[in-house]
Amino acid sequence: MTVARHYVMHAAEGQDAVLETALRGLADAVRPIPGCQGVELLRDIGNERRFIFIEKWDSVDAHKGAGAHLPKEALGPVMAALDGPPDGGYLDYLKTV
Repeated sequence: MTVARHYVMHAAEGQDAVLETALRGLADAVRPIPGCQGVELLRDIGNERRFIFIEKWDSVDAHKGAGAHLPKEALGPVMAALDGPPDGGYLDYLKTV
């Protein structure tokens, strides 16, 4: 069963470019992890501080096991640029296009 893990994140004031760069680096670190089927990074057109980070995984367990493969330094720049904790959750794919 393929699942998506999504995160909604807001950059701290004046940190939107920093967060974008950090998220691009995180996406590059996540993509080669076993069980990852891809990563999408989106920015809200009406709010340049709001980002959506979507990971596609073979399963919830694959995502949960990914932390062991993620370089420890990959999350630091992301966390430093955030305006509060990210909101996230797992999603089922009901239909793909």
